[in-house]
Amino acid sequence: MATVLALETSCDESAAAIVSDQTVLASAVASQVEEHALWGGVVPEIASRRHVEALPALIDQVCVESGVAMADLDAIAATAAPGLVGALLVASVTGRTLARLHGKPFLGVHHLEGHLCSVQLGEPLPAGPYLVLLVSGGHTELVRVDAPGRYRGLGRSHDDAAGEAFDKVARLLGLGYPGGPAIELAARAGDANRFALPKGRVSRPEGGFYPYDFSFSGLKTAMLRQVRALEVSADGGGASLPLADLAASFERVVAEVLVERSCRCALDQGLGTLVLVGGVAANRRLRDLLELRCRRDGLQWRVAPLAYCTDNAAMVGVAAAERFRAGATSPCDLGVAPRLPLEQAHRLYEPQACF
Repeated sequence: MATVLALETSCDESAAAIVSDQTVLASAVASQVEEHALWGGVVPEIASRRHVEALPALIDQVCVESGVAMADLDAIAATAAPGLVGALLVASVTGRTLARLHGKPFLGVHHLEGHLCSVQLGEPLPAGPYLVLLVSGGHTELVRVDAPGRYRGLGRSHDDAAGEAFDKVARLLGLGYPGGPAIELAARAGDANRFALPKGRVSRPEGGFYPYDFSFSGLKTAMLRQVRALEVSADGGGASLPLADLAASFERVVAEVLVERSCRCALDQGLGTLVLVGGVAANRRLRDLLELRCRRDGLQWRVAPLAYCTDNAAMVGVAAAERFRAGATSPCDLGVAPRLPLEQAHRLYEPQACF
């Protein structure tokens, strides 16, 4: 068993956790949502400053709650890529400093690998290969997992990630930030079939469409046009927008697109299990539709626990523990990278720092 202190500061959540293999001994997250909501999105400079302020107290908290001292740790881990550079540096520098001070191995973790491992915090996965739908504020990807650390991308968004589309449409509707929870709340009282909205596809240069890829730009434009048309038809009459119906219709289309293409990919690739992870995986309509469609198509499904869908350090710890058990560590001069494909996550464990 490997006991790991894990740190996460890739975007706007400061987090620390201590995990022992797949068991979370303590986990703490400091959210910056209220502050960034004033600006309608994440402000990188503010995020970095808040990480610096929050992380030391979070580390103390998880050590006290778990009863694990620094001397008891087998390794220390921190998210190293991808993410906001300034934000990533906070956890990375903190983790590497603690590792040197206490003579512990350090592991830099790929943020998306953390999300892929988050489902293990609920129940064990079947043996690979299986398909993962990773859907969050910054990423919408279909990833084939053949074994731990062996990944192959099969589909992706060519513009906004689904979570980003939620944020932008929520801003259009005046529902606030973050957009995912705001739209989900508004949609509960809405008619999801009132408005016909497009399910964007991505054209191939040689003709036809990429079967497993996503595009949400057309859907956002359709929402904008629908809102403008409703405003014009009101013609100053004071009628308010049908926000619940608009939110529900948008949420339905996003969920259907994600599930339809994911299930098609799994079936075409002969993969019997579909796994849902990432912040948008907390959406109830998406989770319910995934279960319904997988039952219909004879697929097994796994969904990350709600507590570990959004960014957290426990998932980083699980990913680090897996790598550590396999004999991997990172050089203590490893830097951070705003962009690093998941397929290159192994580079974080090369003897010489890759960046």
